[in-house]
Amino acid sequence: MKLVEATINADKITHVSDAIKNIVGGFTILEGSGRGSSVRKTMRAGRGTGTFVAEFNKIAIIRTVVDDDDVEKITTAIADAVYTGKSGDGIITVSAIDSVLNIASNKTDSEAL
Repeated sequence: MKLVEATINADKITHVSDAIKNIVGGFTILEGSGRGSSVRKTMRAGRGTGTFVAEFNKIAIIRTVVDDDDVEKITTAIADAVYTGKSGDGIITVSAIDSVLNIASNKTDSEAL
């Protein structure tokens, strides 16, 4: 099993959700602020008389655990959903998961997904 974690621009959450909801059993979305390779937005200050560059961008982290066989399918779906070809499209990481326990059903590993 693998943990797939995608850090993307927050405005792409719906695109990713639509792309993966029929592939995975479930996923978690965490929203926050981040600073990476993307260009930060220019914001208006005060009463619109000045501008400044935001220190952080609004990002979302989408996490899901999948069987090893589904890693390529899920990473491709996420990448296709957010791709613009510009810096800041996001990053996907994949990590090994040793075990999973579904608390409600008491199922473990692949059955828990």
